[in-house]
Amino acid sequence: MTTVLAVVLSLVFLPLGLAKLAAAPVMRQAAAHLGMSVRLYRVVGALEVAGVAGLLTGLAWTPLGVAAATGLALLMAAAAAVHLRHGDPLPRAVPAAVVALISLAYTATAMAAG
Repeated sequence: MTTVLAVVLSLVFLPLGLAKLAAAPVMRQAAAHLGMSVRLYRVVGALEVAGVAGLLTGLAWTPLGVAAATGLALLMAAAAAVHLRHGDPLPRAVPAAVVALISLAYTATAMAAG
């Protein structure tokens, strides 16, 4: 189960993180909508890509995967809060909250597996 969750999370975070790092137009628009600089959005993208590396490495060394998943969960909880703080409707914050919960599920299954 841990492997499946790591792959699912990687497939979510890698393209989004790379798009933020590349400052793709849609990501520039998202940053502007949230009142964030492109530079800060690139930092978020770097954290997402680092999280993916940690998740995948965590398949061989569990503590790193747990740390990465926990960090991604915190990042997504913050993302949901930022959406709500900027007046976005609840459905705009739900994807970030769901991915945060999936990240926590990875953490729980990885820790249970030992």
